[in-house]
Amino acid sequence: MRTRASARHHPHDDAPDTAEAFRRLGALPAGPRRDALRDEIVEAWLPMAERLAGRFRSRGESFEDLRQVAALGLVKAVDRYDSERGNAFESYAVPTITGEIKRHFRDHMWTLHVPRRVQDLRNRVRFARQDLTQTTSGRQPTVAEIAEHAGMSEEDVRVGLEALESFAALSLDAELPGSEDGYSLSDSLGSPDPALDTVVDREAVKPRLAALPERERAILYMRFFGDMTQSRIAEQLGISQMHVSRLISRCCARLREQVMRDGT
Repeated sequence: MRTRASARHHPHDDAPDTAEAFRRLGALPAGPRRDALRDEIVEAWLPMAERLAGRFRSRGESFEDLRQVAALGLVKAVDRYDSERGNAFESYAVPTITGEIKRHFRDHMWTLHVPRRVQDLRNRVRFARQDLTQTTSGRQPTVAEIAEHAGMSEEDVRVGLEALESFAALSLDAELPGSEDGYSLSDSLGSPDPALDTVVDREAVKPRLAALPERERAILYMRFFGDMTQSRIAEQLGISQMHVSRLISRCCARLREQVMRDGT
C-alpha cells in the first residue's frame, strides 16, 4: 500500500494515497486479511488525525486524550467510508474526526450539563471575540461589537459570554480574587433561614384559623398572640381554666390534622 502524499490530490503532507487500499478493503470478506488491511489504513492516516487533534490543544484537555479521541474518530471514518461514492477519504474523514473531538468536549469536558445551543453560542462568541481583540487596541470588545461581528443578538452574546465562564466549576474552597484573609466562595453563601419555615407554617394555618368559631379563635389569639395565661383567659371569658385548656388542645389538634391533610 502506498502511503506517500500526492501533491496533486492531497493538499496536506499527512494525507496518504489509500484509494487502492480502500478498493481492496471493500472487496475483502470479513476476516484476518481484511482486519490487517484496515489497520494499515488507520495507521497511515493517524498523522492527519493527530494534526486535527492539535487544533484543540488549548481547550483544557490533555493532548494524549485528544489523540485517542481523534484516533477513535478515524477508525469510525474508515469503517463507514464508501469508496464507490467517488469522494476522497480525506473529505469524509476530516469532519468525522473533528465531530468526534467536538462531541468529546460537549459530553465529557463540561462540569455542568449545558444545552447544545448555549455551547454553540459560546463558540461563536469566543471566535468573534478573538477576531475583534486584534482590532480593538488593547481593550475587550463590547457586547454590541461582538453581536454585529457574529451576526447575533446582544442577548445571545450575553448568554455566550456567561457560558465562556461556565466550562469548569469553581471549588467552594477556592479563595476569592482580591481576598487577603483566605475568604473563600463558601464563606459568601447563605444558609437556610429558619424563619422561612415559620412563614410557610403561618400561611398554611391562616385559612383554617379564619374558619374557627369566634370564641375559639379569640382564645387562640389571646394565648399565642396576647401571651395571656389560661387563667386570665378563663377569667375574661367567664369560664373555667380547665375548659380553656381543653379548647386550646382541641383547636390545635384539629388545625394540625387539617394542615397535614392539606399537605399530602
